[in-house]
Amino acid sequence: MFKLLRYIKEYKKEIALAPLFKMLEAFFELLVPLVMASMIDGGIKNNDFPYVARLCGLLAALGVIGLICSITAQFFAARAAVGFGAKLRRALLAHVQSLSYAELDRLGESRLITAMTSDVNQVQSGVNLVLRLFLRSPVVVFGAMIMAFTVDAPSAAVFAVTIPALSAVVFGVMAVTIPLYKKAQAALDAVLGAVREALEGSRVIRAFALEEKETREFNEKNDSHAALQRFVGKLSALMNPVTYVVVNLATAALIYVGAVRVDSGILTQGQVVALVNYMSQILVELVKLANLIVTVTRSIACGNRIQAMFETETSMPDSAPSAPEGDGGCRVEFRNVSFAYKGGGAPALSDVSFKAGKGDIIGIIGGTGSGKTTLVNLIPRFYDATEGSVLIDGHDVRDYPLSALRGKIGVVPQRAVLFKGTVRSNLLWGRENATDEELFAALELAQASDVVASKEEGLDAEVEQGGRNFSGGQRQRLTIARALVKKPEILILDDSASALDYATDARLRKALRSLGGDTTIFIVSQRTSSIQYADLIIVLDDGCVAAMGAHEELLKSCAVYREIYEIQQGKGTAV
Repeated sequence: MFKLLRYIKEYKKEIALAPLFKMLEAFFELLVPLVMASMIDGGIKNNDFPYVARLCGLLAALGVIGLICSITAQFFAARAAVGFGAKLRRALLAHVQSLSYAELDRLGESRLITAMTSDVNQVQSGVNLVLRLFLRSPVVVFGAMIMAFTVDAPSAAVFAVTIPALSAVVFGVMAVTIPLYKKAQAALDAVLGAVREALEGSRVIRAFALEEKETREFNEKNDSHAALQRFVGKLSALMNPVTYVVVNLATAALIYVGAVRVDSGILTQGQVVALVNYMSQILVELVKLANLIVTVTRSIACGNRIQAMFETETSMPDSAPSAPEGDGGCRVEFRNVSFAYKGGGAPALSDVSFKAGKGDIIGIIGGTGSGKTTLVNLIPRFYDATEGSVLIDGHDVRDYPLSALRGKIGVVPQRAVLFKGTVRSNLLWGRENATDEELFAALELAQASDVVASKEEGLDAEVEQGGRNFSGGQRQRLTIARALVKKPEILILDDSASALDYATDARLRKALRSLGGDTTIFIVSQRTSSIQYADLIIVLDDGCVAAMGAHEELLKSCAVYREIYEIQQGKGTAV
């Protein structure tokens, strides 16, 4: 948690001024009981109304000065806390972006979302309250005790007993609740995960009429989280009543001792009122301190979760100094490559070897779960091969800086994702300085020019979040155009034409073949028609290469490929 405070170093002035003004406010507040005592003993007792009026004016002045100090402290505390939260979010997002797919899979989306929102907000609130109250409350508590001793030491002995007792209550509750708040945040992860799945899969849930089942599962997670929060809340809630009981008992003892000493002529009535006021100040500040500790407890738990995320290191360090020069050989080569997902059991790929030359079109086909997407994900180094080597231009992908490696590659993933903005802003993800002519050329190649032509705004047509104002086929074509704008040396189409009709798919394949040049294209598809004209077709079966070759050759030699082809052509029987 405390390692996160490096993100607040920029606000040293605010960190110093916020507690300073709060302590000034506390100093002026500690003078109030003494003024009240003087007013009672020197003004009201003697019917000296001018004296009372002067002291009332002094009280008003102390109040105004205290208010100004409080507002100033709040300004500096808020500025430091909000700035800290913004820097922390930026750093956390940058760190998450540096992690490989393996770490992102392990952390999970729900935990990442919770960390970026709820956890950071809680830590930000904790910083704000600490700057405002962490020094003020102890100053008032111990200042009131010291001032009480200056009024009457024997009576102030009550303070010396009360403050340790209250401290034991406060810190005892804190010790119990810190681990429980950590569990509560983990339970919140589960709730957010259930919400995300329900929202993303709402159509599937309705299609299978499983609304009640999903609602029941969500309610179980939500009730578990609520029960844990209630339990922690009850423990935290004990702090206030126990604090009030201790302080009220102390106040009663103070009044009794004060009454005896007033009756003996040792104390004045004003001094007893001052002592009671100091006890009341201690009560108020300890209640504030208790609430502060509850917030800080949550903040520490959330901060530890964030720090644990920062300490998660990528399994694919970007340590290559510069991009190596190509050796003029084949564009992509797999040498005895095997890969297994963490905790996934059996390898997803086993002993895969092939070569793809410059300008080649490589088709990859196989049954569901055969490892097609896994294979192409190793090329841009989304994952690192468990065994063997993946080479680009004769060099291992690990020898490239990630930016240089991925600068060579255009990827169109299975799920077509567009970002909120315009068609133009989405296409420029491929290359920021691309001209409109280049954008239209990419749209033409991707068979998406009609999508833009149908919009009055053209390239400036609005794209909603996730591209939900476009159909599945339109999104796929626009994402293909985005990759083509990049003019990559290697183009990966990961089942990115699944939503296209056969005629559009055929036109797209014809346009891609016309690219020529040095662009090596990998086409992952479930359709044999999409890859039958590829220079090399790789048939995967349960993570292994069942066969490689041209379409006609595979029809004769590979039973897996022939079965897929015949079923799709209506010549076979699906079992």
